[in-house]
Parts: sequence; structure tokens; C-alpha cells
Amino acid sequence: MRLRLGAGSARQPWLSSHALLLLPVLLIVVITVVDMNSPTNVHLGPALVIAPALTPSFAGPRTTAAIGTLAVAAQILIGVTHGGIGTMNHIVQIITLAVLSVMVVIYSVVRERRQAQLAQVRTVAEAAQHVLMWPLPEQIGALRIASLYLAAEDEAQIGGDLYAVTQYEGGVRVMIGDVRGKGLAAIGEAALLLGSFRESAHRHIPLAELAGLLDQSITRYAADLEPPEEAGERFATALLVEIPDRDPITRMTSCGHPPPLLLSPGHAVTVPSLHPSPPLGVHGDTEHTLDVFSFEAGDTLLLYTDGVMEARDTRGRFYPLTERVMPWTEESPEALMHHLRRDLLTHVGGRLGDDAALIAINRTPVERRRHHGRAVGTDALGHG
Repeated sequence: MRLRLGAGSARQPWLSSHALLLLPVLLIVVITVVDMNSPTNVHLGPALVIAPALTPSFAGPRTTAAIGTLAVAAQILIGVTHGGIGTMNHIVQIITLAVLSVMVVIYSVVRERRQAQLAQVRTVAEAAQHVLMWPLPEQIGALRIASLYLAAEDEAQIGGDLYAVTQYEGGVRVMIGDVRGKGLAAIGEAALLLGSFRESAHRHIPLAELAGLLDQSITRYAADLEPPEEAGERFATALLVEIPDRDPITRMTSCGHPPPLLLSPGHAVTVPSLHPSPPLGVHGDTEHTLDVFSFEAGDTLLLYTDGVMEARDTRGRFYPLTERVMPWTEESPEALMHHLRRDLLTHVGGRLGDDAALIAINRTPVERRRHHGRAVGTDALGHG
């Protein structure tokens, strides 16, 4: 099924470009026929330049050169019909049309090269994104996960926002963060934070201690690599979440990051009351607080960066995330991300002012089954 859809999508641009090619050809034919049947004092030949000028918008340099050659040939035919091509007026028109056609072809060549360079940049950006932020698994144990990343930089797929998920003995740990700044300038620090989290999160250490290790990594990075003019300005907010496999709770440690939303069946949305510490990299010896909240089966935990809350519409109003998600509390994580992406971009008019990232984590109900005379959960049997 996917192969057939891919072939169909590949044929569609080919059919569209060849259908559009009829437009400049038709223009040349119409202008030539009308000019040949008009009085000698009426000159429509200069309008032939429209045909090669339109062609680069949907075709390459070779097709553009062919249309330009056809336009010059039509101008010569008009000149022969209207008293010969030896007249000064017709010679000027033919030379002018030929020069303009050559210039359009040169423009088409430059445009095609720039498009190829842009395609290569997009490929590199996509590869960098997959290396830096690995795609999140759709399901880990009893948790269903979906994520959304929207970069503010043009032609970019990654910026200063970050997230990661890893398993540890007894549960899952999640980090979502926001490095100061956006775009390429923040990628180095984001890579450092992600690498430190992946290295340490699987260890059986308290969440507050994990936050301390991340804080130390950012502090060392700032001390070793921070330019003098940016002293004290390198930091990152982060929210660390720990979800045990067995207990219907979630543990959180916030380092200056916005609190998540807890979506419960029945269109209930609550905001956990956290005790945040300063952002990572501000004070290396900060004491981090551990907050514990209920996270029952059927609930969805929505993590986000401040690029979501601070997104403004044309009238300067912030995006009301809490209000907007209320109708979607019972949606799957994938459907929730779809709704939020469309709604957020509509709110800002299609362009964000800052990077934005979201993660939806849903705890699915665990079915109870009888196994050797005792009740066990399906996850204990090795089922999702």
C-alpha cells in the first residue's frame, strides 16, 4: 500500500509540470497568430517574453531554454510576415527577446542550484535532528507516547528545545527542556544536556540527584566554552519526570520549567503545583525538590516548553493551552498532538516566534488476567 501511494505521489508533480508547460506554448501560439493577422503598425511580438519568464516557476533550465528558443522563432516568423526580418524594428525585437531569454535561463540555472543546496541543507538538518533527538518510542510498557517539535528558524527542524525518554529499572524517565536562545546557536548546549541525561537517567539514582548531575554538566560547559561576552547567560530550563511501572504516580523535578498539564477523562485539566529550582547552569550547588502526584490509568500527562505558552496571535494574546486542551482530554497522544499542532499554528498565523516542543504521555489501563491461580497484569506477562 505504501509503495503504491509513493509511486502515485511521484507521478503527480510530473503530470502537473507537463500540464503547466502548455501555458507558455499556448501563449506563444496565440500571440504569434494574433500578431500575424494584425495591421503592420500593431506590434505584439514583445509580449512573447512572457512565455520564457513564466517557465522557471515550474520547469528547469533546459525547458526554459526550449521555450525561449520557441519564442525567438515565433518573433522571426512575425517579422517575416510583417515586411521581413531585415527591418530595424524587427531586428531590435528579435535581439531583445533573445537576450531576455538567455537571462531567464541563467536565472533558472541559479535557482535550480539554490534549490539543490537547500535540499541538501534540509537533509543535513533532518539527519542532525535524528542524531541529537532520537525519535521517541510510541509505547513503553503501559505508556503511550507522542511528541511534537516546531522550530522557529526558517528551514530548520531543530533548535533550543529538547526532549528525551529512557527506561530505568522500575519505570520510565522523561526530560523536556529549553536552552536559552533558539536555532543553531543553542544546538551545542542542547546536545550536551541530552547526552548527559541519556548517560545518567538509566542509573538508579533519585530524580533530584539526576537534576544535580545535569546542573553540573551545564555549569562545566559554561565555564569551559562560554564566550566572555555571554558570561552568566548560558542556562537551560528542564522538567524531569519519573513514571514508575507499578505505582499510579509520577515524580517530577522542575528546574525553572513550566509545570505540565494532567489531562483526565471527563475533560478535566489540572496543573500540578511544583516547587521549581533555578534553571540549570545558574547555580551549580542548587538543592532540587522532588514533587509526587497521582497519575492513574487513562490519564495523560502533557509536557511542553514555554514556546507554546508564549505563542502570540496577531493581537498579542498568548496561546491559552489549558483551555484549548479541555475538549481533547480523552484523545490518544497521537490525536492530541495533531489537534495541538493545527490549533497552535492557527493561533499564531502559521509562524512561531520561538521553538516549541510538546510530549503527551498516556497511562493505558492494565488488564487483569488469571495466571497459575493468581491475578497478574498483562505487562508482567510480557504483553503491551
